[in-house]
Amino acid sequence: MTILKISKKHHKHLNNPFPSPPTSLPLLQGNLLFNSQTLRRSSPHHFPLGSDFHLSWTSTDGGSLSIHHRSHPKRALWSTLAGHPFVSAALAETEVEESRGSFLVRDTKLHLVCNHQTIQEIRVINNHDQLPDSPSGFFGFDRKLDSPGTQFQFPIVLVTGWVFNTKTRTRISQRECEGKGPSTCAKYWVLFEQKNSDQIGFRVKVGQPNFELSTKACPSSGGSGRYKGFRRRLGRFQKRRLRWFWSFARPRGFVLVSSSEEELEELKAQEFKEFNRVCLTYSSDENERFFGFGEQFSHMDFKGKRVPILVQEQGIGRGDQPITFAANLISYRAGGDWSTTYAPSPFYMTSKMRSLYLEGYEYSVFDLTKHDRVQIQIHGNSVEGRILHGTSPSELIQCFTETIGRPPKLPDWIISGAVVGMQGGTESARHIWNELKTYDAPISAFWLQDWVGQRETLVGSQLWWNWEVDSTRYRGWKELVKDLSAQHIRVMTYCNPCLAPCHEKPNRRRNLFEEAKKLDILVKDRHGETYMVPNTAFDVGMLDLTHPDTGSWFKQILRAMVDDGVRGWMADFGEGLPVDATLYSGEDPISAHNKYPELWAKINREFVDEWKSIRSSEENEDPEDALVFFMRAGYRDSPKWGMLFWEGDQMVSWQTNDGIKSAVVGLLSSGLSGYAFNHSDIGGYCAVNLPFINYRRSEELLLRWMELNAFTTVFRTHEGNKPSCNSQFYSNDRTLSHFARLAKIYKAWKFYRIQLVQEAAERGLPVCRHLFLHYPDDEHVHNLTYQEFLIGTEILVVPVLDKGKNNVKAYFPRGETSCWEHIWSGKQYSKQGSEATVDAPIGCPAVFVKTGSIVGQTFLKNLTDLKIL
Repeated sequence: MTILKISKKHHKHLNNPFPSPPTSLPLLQGNLLFNSQTLRRSSPHHFPLGSDFHLSWTSTDGGSLSIHHRSHPKRALWSTLAGHPFVSAALAETEVEESRGSFLVRDTKLHLVCNHQTIQEIRVINNHDQLPDSPSGFFGFDRKLDSPGTQFQFPIVLVTGWVFNTKTRTRISQRECEGKGPSTCAKYWVLFEQKNSDQIGFRVKVGQPNFELSTKACPSSGGSGRYKGFRRRLGRFQKRRLRWFWSFARPRGFVLVSSSEEELEELKAQEFKEFNRVCLTYSSDENERFFGFGEQFSHMDFKGKRVPILVQEQGIGRGDQPITFAANLISYRAGGDWSTTYAPSPFYMTSKMRSLYLEGYEYSVFDLTKHDRVQIQIHGNSVEGRILHGTSPSELIQCFTETIGRPPKLPDWIISGAVVGMQGGTESARHIWNELKTYDAPISAFWLQDWVGQRETLVGSQLWWNWEVDSTRYRGWKELVKDLSAQHIRVMTYCNPCLAPCHEKPNRRRNLFEEAKKLDILVKDRHGETYMVPNTAFDVGMLDLTHPDTGSWFKQILRAMVDDGVRGWMADFGEGLPVDATLYSGEDPISAHNKYPELWAKINREFVDEWKSIRSSEENEDPEDALVFFMRAGYRDSPKWGMLFWEGDQMVSWQTNDGIKSAVVGLLSSGLSGYAFNHSDIGGYCAVNLPFINYRRSEELLLRWMELNAFTTVFRTHEGNKPSCNSQFYSNDRTLSHFARLAKIYKAWKFYRIQLVQEAAERGLPVCRHLFLHYPDDEHVHNLTYQEFLIGTEILVVPVLDKGKNNVKAYFPRGETSCWEHIWSGKQYSKQGSEATVDAPIGCPAVFVKTGSIVGQTFLKNLTDLKIL
C-alpha cells in the first residue's frame, strides 16, 4: 500500500481547462465521551494554566473545554463544541501533483478514521516531578529538561484519552465522515502551557493505532455523545453503573467492531505504526469573520471556505477568464485558483478577537465550511500551535509578530523615491535616467533585472540564471553604478536560489551551476543525482539550503555583487522545492517545501546583517549606505527574515483574482498576517499575446496602478514579461509626467512612512492596513476587500480599480471621531458609517486625511511645496 504518490505534470499539454477541485479528507464528526469519575460532574471546573490563563471544563451538553485569560475571565479565547470530539485521526493515501512550481494535494483513499473521542483525564501538572510518561520527546519534555534556562511556565494542563471508531463506510464522497476502516483506537495527548502573558501553546499527539481489539458487536456511539446516553446503549453489555472504563493500555468497558478483517490484516501487515492525519476541531460563531492566512489574493474573509496552506506559484488568472482557461489548457493547472499563493501562513484572527496559528511546516487545511466550527487537518500525527489573547486586531498582530519575528527597519533610501524597473543594458538605463531628469522625478534606485544578460528561448527573452554581471549587455557596469550613486541613486539587481547550466553563454566568467554541483550543494532526486527542475523553457538546479556549505557559498556571490556597488536585489522564487527531493538534512521534503522560502530569506538576511556589521566598523561608514532585498515567496516566519516583500506576478488586467484588485487584497491580507512591508509591480507583470487571448497593459491601467502604489511602502515599476506589449512609464510624455507626479505624491508622505516603518519594526503593524485593523466593530468594514485601505491611521485611500471610471464610492467608518478631508477639494466628510461618491480623475486619486491631524497637515503642506496642490 502506497501512502504517498507523486505525479509529475511538467510536460503535460492540452489539459482540462476546467480542472476539478482536489478530493480531500471529509470534515470529521463524531461524539465525545468523558470519564465522570475523574472529571467532576459539577460545572464548570477551572484548571490553572500558568499565571495568566485557565482552562475550563463543563459537562453540560456532553462536555466541552474552553480557555480564558484572567483579564477577561468570561470571554473564551478557544473552546470546543459540546459533545463533539476536538481530536480525531485518520490514515489516508495522498497524491501530490506537481507542475512547474504548482502543487495539488489530493486524498485518494481513506483507510482509517477515528472520529470519536474519550476524555480520560484532565491533569494539572505543577512541576517537573509530576511530568507523566509520554511519547519520547514529543511534548518537548526531554528537550526542556536538558536545556538549561528553558522550562515550562507551571502549572500546565495535560488532557489524555482515546480516539476510536465503531462504524465503517465504504464510500466517503460526502463532506461528513462518521468512521472508516476496521475498528481501531489510539491514545492521544493534548498539552496546554502558557508561553507568555498573551499566548497559550498547545501540542497534540496521537499514538499508534491499536488493531488488537475484541470483535464482539457494539452499537454505534452516535447520538448526543453524552456519557449517560452512551451507557444506556451499552446497558445490555454492562448492567452496573458504568465508571471509568478505559486505561492507559486500551479502552475497556466497550468493544469495537472490526467489520473488515481483510483490511485489518492488510493494515497490520503493512506495519502502519502511526496515523498520518490529525484533526483539531473547535467552535466558531456563525457570524464570525476570519482574516489572515498569509498573502491571499481573492478574499479577505474566509468563513465558509476551505483554506490550504501550501507555498506555490499563485497561478495565471486564478479563476479570472479567459486567461485561466488558456493557462490550464496549455500547462497543467497553471491557472491556479482562489487559494493558490506564494506566501500562505497557518495563522488567522477573527472578528470575535480570537486568533490561532500553527507551528511547524506540515501541509495543513483550515476547514471553515461549517457555520459552528473550525477543523484544522494536519498531514502528520501531531501538531503544535498557539492560541493568542488580544482585545483588538492590532494587539493580536503585535502578539503574533512578537513570537514569529518582525522585519528590520528599512533603509531610508528605498522609501525616499521611485524604484525604476529597467532592462536593456547600459545605454538604455542612461537614456531613461536622462529623460527622468527633465521631469524632476524623485528617484531612489534603478532596478536592473537583466544585469545577468538575456537569452532567447522558446518562450521569448529570458535571463541567464548565472548570478554575475553580463559585461556585454552592461558595458561599463561599475561606472554606471558609480555615476548613479553620485546622484544618490542606488542600483538594484536580481537573483534566485536556482542555477541554470550556462555552457553556451559566451561571455561568462564563472559557471555557478557547475561550481555548486561540484560542491554537492544542489538538491538531489531520489536516485542521488542533481535534481533538474523544469522552469518554463529550461531546467535548473536548486540550491540545497539545508546543506551547511550552501549559505557561505551563496553569500560570496552576493558579496561580489555588493562590492561592485549594488545596494539591493530581488530575491526571487523559493516556492518550488519538489516534494520528492532528497535534502542534505534528510528531512521530509513536503514539510521542507513550506520551510524553503524562509531558509532562502534567512541566507539573504544573514548576508545583509553581516555586511552591515563589517561596514559599521569602518571609519567612513555611511549609515544610509545600507542593503535591502525583496522577495515574493514566504511562510509564517518570513517577516522575521525578509526585509521587504512584493506580491509576485499579477496579470496586466483590471480583473479581481489576478489583476489590480488582487494586488490590493494581497497587500491587506498579508498585512494582517505579519507582512508589514509589501507592494506590487506597478502595472502588473504577466502579459499574454495569444491568437485569441490578449492581455496587454493599457495606458489607463498603468496610470491607475501608479496611483495605487504611490500609497504603498515602495513605489517600483516593472516592464513586465513582455515589455513591447505593455504601456511603460517612459512610453510618452503623458506617462512620464504622470509617473513624476505620483513619485512626488509618494515623496510627500515620506515623513509618515518613516514613522510607520519604525512602528512596523517595533510592533509588527503593517504600513498599509485593512480598515478592520482599527474599526473592528464596524460590520460594514468586515465586507470590504479591495475597495479602500488605510495608511497607518491618518490617511484613507480609495483607489480607482475599474476601467473607464472617474469616481469612486468612499466609505467612512463608524468609530472615528475626526472628519475626513478630501485632499484635492478640501471637502470634509463627518458622518460616520456613510458612503459618498467622490470624483477621482486620472492624476487625482481619492485620498483623505483626518481633519486637524499633524500627519494630514504635513502631507498637504508637502504636496503644496512640491507643486502638486
